[in-house]
Amino acid sequence: MMILGIVVFVIGLLVSIAWHELGHLSTAKLFGIRVPQYMVGFGPTIWSRRKGDTEYGVKAVPLGGYIRMIGMFPPGADGRVTARSTSPWRSMIEDARSAAFEELQPGDETRLFYTRAPWKRVIVMFAGPFMNLILAVALFLTVLMGFGISQQTTTVSSVSQCVIAQSQNRDTCKKTDAASPAAAAGLKAGDKIVSFNGVQTTSWNQLSDLIRSTPGKDVAIVVDRKGQDVTLHAKIATNQVAKKDSSGQIVQGQYVTAGFLGFSAATGIVRQDFGESLTWMGDRVGEAVDSIVSLPGKIPALWDAAFDGAPRQADSPMGVVGAARVGGEIFTLDIPPTEQLAMALMLVAGFNLSLFLFNMLPLLPLDGGHIAGALWESLRRNLAKVLRRPDPGPFDVAKLMPVAYVVAGVFVCITLLVLVADVVNPVRIS
Repeated sequence: MMILGIVVFVIGLLVSIAWHELGHLSTAKLFGIRVPQYMVGFGPTIWSRRKGDTEYGVKAVPLGGYIRMIGMFPPGADGRVTARSTSPWRSMIEDARSAAFEELQPGDETRLFYTRAPWKRVIVMFAGPFMNLILAVALFLTVLMGFGISQQTTTVSSVSQCVIAQSQNRDTCKKTDAASPAAAAGLKAGDKIVSFNGVQTTSWNQLSDLIRSTPGKDVAIVVDRKGQDVTLHAKIATNQVAKKDSSGQIVQGQYVTAGFLGFSAATGIVRQDFGESLTWMGDRVGEAVDSIVSLPGKIPALWDAAFDGAPRQADSPMGVVGAARVGGEIFTLDIPPTEQLAMALMLVAGFNLSLFLFNMLPLLPLDGGHIAGALWESLRRNLAKVLRRPDPGPFDVAKLMPVAYVVAGVFVCITLLVLVADVVNPVRIS
């Protein structure tokens, strides 16, 4: 089953890459830009077929993809595209410019990428990441609304016999500990709390907030016990409990004084409605953004995990190899096949969300870098028009290629470090 999970993830990865490049391809063709190649993967070509102006193909290494567009960069100030310089930095610029024109054919003068209006270039470059965002949203909604996700419910899993501050990190009662309100009220495992203090309860987060907001109060609790409604009465204790963030998630290591009833909630698969799904996805986007921002700070711990045998953190950066391994582990878990499929879809959805956010970084050679260049060109040309100055012409993104090589080098180093960590000390879910 491990192999099956890896295969499912790899298929999802290939579809995601092809879908991304299709966004670039379709919009480029829409705006009349010639696209000689559409490739999924890198390295040697396994299969290809030419249709019209474009060669479509699959390559051996499924770690990315690309389309080639004619005229990605404008000619130099002298109009030449094949000049050479003894300066290594200048050579990078000229090599990139030459590559953008190496397949130029008669009639392509009107089909060059750089000759398109900046807003059209923004659409072409944004279309790829946007396709990943569409796929991520579609998969998330499919799982959230169709399968449901594992979360705490209003059903009682177990009842605490005493009041223990959660900051004490113990579960054994002492003689000096007061009895828990839940135990004193007669709450039992299997009870489903249907209302609390006169408020109908529909989710664990709602119930938890109600309990926390009523310290020291006497409340009526209605439970569904084997199909019968039973009313219990409890005086909510005041206790040190784990702090929750705005999305209802526990903040590790932080505690607040709040109301305490004294039971553990059972978990179950709960389908989300559309509004709840949007909220859930918004939280995941925020977490993904935070993860990208905090990536540099995680490098030392990743290095220690890869080379010094330190424990791999649960939120450690993970590459394609690590994700494929997690995909394999999903299909070895002792859970129903529908839950395995839902988890696999979530993994692919998360991968697509990461692709969208990562590619939107305003750095070459990422899509966001080209978008930033087109927006800068639009700004300065419009500013020149307002100030009645000569048109400055296209912004020469090729001049940023030395920076692009540095950025690409940094990304390659991080990718290799993540790869080593994923092999020798992988993130595990079981």
